[in-house]
Parts: sequence; C-alpha cells; structure tokens
Amino acid sequence: MRRAFLSVVLLVSAFLFVPASPATAAPYCGLVWGSLVKSDPAMSGAPVVNVRTGRHTCYDRLVVDVAGDVGGYTVSYVTEVVQDGSGEPIPTRGGAALQITVNDPAYDENGNATYSPANRLELRNVTGYRTFRQVVFAGSFEGYTSFGLGVRARLPFRVFVLDGPGTGSRVVVDVAHRW
Repeated sequence: MRRAFLSVVLLVSAFLFVPASPATAAPYCGLVWGSLVKSDPAMSGAPVVNVRTGRHTCYDRLVVDVAGDVGGYTVSYVTEVVQDGSGEPIPTRGGAALQITVNDPAYDENGNATYSPANRLELRNVTGYRTFRQVVFAGSFEGYTSFGLGVRARLPFRVFVLDGPGTGSRVVVDVAHRW
C-alpha cells in the first residue's frame, strides 16, 4: 500500500515540475502575417510601369512599380485569378492563387500602355523560388491593374507601399515560405 501511495506521489510531482509547452509554435522567421485580404482604397492616376520579383531568406517578393504615388491595392487569396474587365479565369500554377489589384492604370492619360509584358502568362521567371510558381498579368481596366500570383500553398503574406526610386513608388507583396 505504501509503495502504491509513493508511486502516485512521484507521478503527480513529476507533472508539477514539467514546464508547459506553448499553445502555439514560434512564428516562422519572426513573421506574424496572416492570409486574409489586405487593402487600401486610395486611388491614383499614376501608371504602372513594371513588375519585379525577388527571393529572400524567409519569403518571396513581388514588386509593382508605379510612376508616381501609388493609389491603393487589394490583395487576397482567390479560387481563380480573373481578367480585369471580362472576368475570364486565368489559370495559375501552384496550390493557391493571390489576386493583386493596384488602384493605378497600366496606361497613360492618352490611353497608351505604360506596362505591356511580352508574355502575359509569365511576367517573371520564378523557377527556383520557394513559394512563387507563376506571375500573370490580368489586365488593366477603369484605373485598376491586376496580376495573378500562383503560389505553392495558402501562406501568410503582407502588403505595403514604399516611396522611390525617384518620384515613383511601389506596392510590395511578400509571401512567406511557410507558416
């Protein structure tokens, strides 16, 4: 009887001295982004002039260059990327897709294109990127310009605006490599 009592006491005391594990894991690379829609409703007449991509240690980056002050943006995961104006679907590679709309046209005040990619379905070569699978041009209509970003999976992302270079500015979309 005494031995059973001692066993119970030792078992209970072991639980008292074992530190509790945290309910959530530490954020990947310190990133605390989510995967819900991010937007800014501001408008601008400054035209889109370029799209660039880059690889970083913890995320892949897409940059939309604007010749002037960026209007706003809407970035969200969608079931399919759609073309501006027509709503026609544009297939993208990957397990998930982001629709990126900047509130700036891809044409000047005379209707001349300021951004006209050679291949609308492959804006940048993202071979070897950890998260990006494909970047597509979804068009420009009534002052809005959209892009599709095929990604490996629905992962956390952030969106922000930076000034420069020069008098231009840019919308930046970073998508984490993992949660």
